[in-house]
Amino acid sequence: MRRLLLVLPFALLPLAVAHAHDEHDHDHAHGTLGAHEHGVAKLNVVLDGNTLELELDSPAMNVVGFEHVAASEADKAKVAAARQQLEQPLKLFGPAQAAGCAVDSQELESPLFGDAAHADDDDDGDEHEHGHQHADVHAHYQFTCATPAKLTQLDLGPLFKTFPQTQKVNVQLIGPNGQKGVETTPGKAVVVF
Repeated sequence: MRRLLLVLPFALLPLAVAHAHDEHDHDHAHGTLGAHEHGVAKLNVVLDGNTLELELDSPAMNVVGFEHVAASEADKAKVAAARQQLEQPLKLFGPAQAAGCAVDSQELESPLFGDAAHADDDDDGDEHEHGHQHADVHAHYQFTCATPAKLTQLDLGPLFKTFPQTQKVNVQLIGPNGQKGVETTPGKAVVVF
């Protein structure tokens, strides 16, 4: 079902272009279109039949409070704790229990977890003028939901509480009622299908 998430960027391209135009004015000084913004994460959600897929992309700063490779025992403990929390998506994303969603598969990737940097990252392409590398956390989850009609919303409140440096999650959703983009915050954390 990974194909579902592969079509999402194309299906939502008109929304992305409009959003990029708005972001351009805010991020022009940094030379980006908001690709890596501390405090902001992206979540793609696809509900197709009884399959729910979630794809979370977040700067590591939002998840562990830093972006360097963990060297100290304290930093290693933070990375291990964050990974353990990310391995519990039913708690983080709050799908309705009545929907009966169970995790089929999950993938977690980040240079902080010991994964190699993505092939499209160059040595200095993601470097700030301050000289530090950016690191992201990428999580992909696939669920099977016994009663998908009961899955009317996701509650991102637990995600915001678990990772308090995350101030905003931009959600792109494709579900039974079509597609939409939603901006969530700790005070407005529910995404309705």
